[in-house]
Amino acid sequence: MADRAALEELVRLQGEHVRGLKQQKASAEQIEEEVAKLLKLKAQLGPDDTKHKFVLKTPKETLTGKYGEDSKLIYDLKDQGGELLSLRYDLTVPFARYLAMNKLTNIKRYHIAKDFDIAGQFDPMIPDAECLKIMCEILSSLQIGDFLVKVNDRRILDGMFAVCGVPDAKFRTICSSVDKLDKVPWEEVKNEMVGEKGLAPEVADRIGDYVQQHGGVSLVEQLLQDPKLSQNKQAVEGLTDLKLLFEYLTLFGINDKISFDLSLARGLDYYTGVIYEAVLLQTPAQAGEEPLGVGSVAAGGRYDGLVGMFDPKGRKVPCVGLSIGVERIFSIVEQRLEALEEKVRTTETQVLVASAQKKLLEERLKLVSELWDAGIKAELLYKKNPKLLNQLQYCEEAGIPLVAIIGEQELKDGVIKLRSVASREEVDVRREDLVEEIRRRTAQAPCAC
Repeated sequence: MADRAALEELVRLQGEHVRGLKQQKASAEQIEEEVAKLLKLKAQLGPDDTKHKFVLKTPKETLTGKYGEDSKLIYDLKDQGGELLSLRYDLTVPFARYLAMNKLTNIKRYHIAKDFDIAGQFDPMIPDAECLKIMCEILSSLQIGDFLVKVNDRRILDGMFAVCGVPDAKFRTICSSVDKLDKVPWEEVKNEMVGEKGLAPEVADRIGDYVQQHGGVSLVEQLLQDPKLSQNKQAVEGLTDLKLLFEYLTLFGINDKISFDLSLARGLDYYTGVIYEAVLLQTPAQAGEEPLGVGSVAAGGRYDGLVGMFDPKGRKVPCVGLSIGVERIFSIVEQRLEALEEKVRTTETQVLVASAQKKLLEERLKLVSELWDAGIKAELLYKKNPKLLNQLQYCEEAGIPLVAIIGEQELKDGVIKLRSVASREEVDVRREDLVEEIRRRTAQAPCAC
């Protein structure tokens, strides 16, 4: 522990030294040298199971060369000392670098509300199937509409490009063109391949014969018998793994949500195996709704080679993960609520404790305490004598479904007036039965927060 404490102190001092150099606008070379020393000290600390003291910062050069044509989405800036930095494009590359720096070979990571990754050497397609199961569970629980998860494999794509006659040097750039098929028709994609990227028209036509196919495990089996693909080692490996994946997805009960789609390419360069992307199934727009054009709402895949790029010895750690498109999902939910003229619940509170007359603050405090002790999510307005109308209006604005109203008559009768905010129906409930009645009613109307 003493050695660790001393090392932590060295990290702190070196960090202050780096910050000082930046403030003094020292040369970029001097700052880079001192930053390298700081990172080396942090790496010596290794993983800490009990504390998370350091934020993993990713230099600009770490991000470049990992995203293919999507690199244009990385935004560059310089700090006070002139050090070139970038706004983080995604969490996958920084996560891979973290594994390499800390020599981790086995980890399952969940980044709140957004990312999930599994790193480690496991039998084929088991972690991949779990990622797809998690993706389907998340999207189903959000109740944003019917969705479909498209799956493909980079090895199948590369094998397909090879048998179609795409030069090796053009694989990634043609892959980026294919990835646009969910947004534009095939003819536009073909024109880009031929006109902008110099691909022979007959090669593009061969690609078109493949990438316009989609289906289930039967399509996988059909392509395993394809005269050209069946002679390509990469394609056969990808198709064989995809067939196994469909077996696991059937066991997980989600195979009806999955489609093998040869047009799915995922333009990021770091993918090496299975790739997937969830899209909402378009339904006819209801009255007042605009067509929803939000693209994919979740995506991911396998990136077995990324960690090895950051390991000094090139040691590889197989990884697979997914990311949820939180911002896109928010836009869908907001638009649908606006169209239905529904309010978003801003609280999980089940009941507001209110009073009908003045000088009942003590009684409100007693009742809210009873409800808290029983595990009921309750609150009250922080005013001695709030007007009943203001209390009811607060419930409507916040989406609180029930109001427990205390009045002088209710206190005499030993009851609480329980009001439904939606229907405005009121019933008298004996105080000893109030908790059970609130549980019964809120169980019938789950929170949509």
